[in-house]
Formats: sequence, C-alpha cells, structure tokens
Amino acid sequence: MQRRYLLVTSARLALLGAGVVAMDRVLAQPSYTVSAQVLQQTVAQRFPLRYPVEGLLNLDLQAPRLSLLPVQNRLAAAMQVEAAGPALRRSYTGSFDVDFALRYEASDRSIRAYQLQFKNLQFPGLQPAAAELLNAYGPALAAQSLQEVVLHTLRPQDLTLADTMGLQPGSITVTDKGLVVGFVNKPG
Repeated sequence: MQRRYLLVTSARLALLGAGVVAMDRVLAQPSYTVSAQVLQQTVAQRFPLRYPVEGLLNLDLQAPRLSLLPVQNRLAAAMQVEAAGPALRRSYTGSFDVDFALRYEASDRSIRAYQLQFKNLQFPGLQPAAAELLNAYGPALAAQSLQEVVLHTLRPQDLTLADTMGLQPGSITVTDKGLVVGFVNKPG
C-alpha cells in the first residue's frame, strides 16, 4: 500500500514539475542571441577603410577587435590605424579605442552601433605636433568608421515566431557571450 502511495505521489510530483517547466516556457518572452564571433565577422567585412586628409595624410583603418562590456551594456572596439603622408614624412602605426551602445533599426532589421564614445588615439614615437594633428581627427575618424555601423541583421525567419506572437525586437543586452535581443509587444 505504501509502495503504491509513493508511486502515485512521485508521478504527481513529476507531472507538477513538468507543468511548471512548461508554464515557464509559455510565460517567457522569446529572445534572439547573436554570438560575439558573429558580431566580429560582420563588422570585419567593412574593413579596411581609408580616410584621406587632403594634402596632409591618409589614415588606413584595420578591422576592429570587438570586446563585450556586459556591466556597461556596451561594446568596445580597438582599431589599428596606419597614418602616412606629406605631413608626417613617414608612416606610423597606432591604435584608437571607442565604445558604443546598440540599437535596433526596424527599417532593415539591423542592430547598429550608436552613442559612440571616443576613448583615445595613440601613435607611439610620433612627434607631439603630428600627434596633436592626428588627435584632432580621432573623434571624427571614430564616428565615420563605426557610428551607426551594422553589427548584425536579423533575417525574416529569425522574427517569424515573435511576429506571430505579436512581438517585435526591443531591448538589446550585452552578455559575456554576445548579444541577447529581447522582444516586446507590438504597439496598437
């Protein structure tokens, strides 16, 4: 008798547990994850870039190394820069760092960089006057190369489930592994 009671009770607990798990799945909003590797591959396709400063120099930018900043909910980018031209008399290799927030652009289903913050531009061995000239172009160079750059584009099939549930992309959260796009109810 006790054995039968234990079996029935165990079965009921198992069903209750399965029901709780299923209910959690029903109540949970869907999300979409983009790995750090995918982000890096997408942004690398836009580089190298060249920015001429008429009659003075050329700045050549290599693909940035992206870093995830989960605590700030931002991404960082470190880029190698080659500067050469008449104003410098030889070429110099340096780097600059920026970080930025992310936003979703519904018109083309893209995740884009915005709220760019220029951190620093460094050219070891460069004369102070030349370094000052390059630092004057640093923020503009950062904005031209990364402001509103597309980091990922969601395909229509990536949004099918959310669309049928009346949801659209909302929050973008930076995690240790990549980005998690949360979904919110569509207006109206």
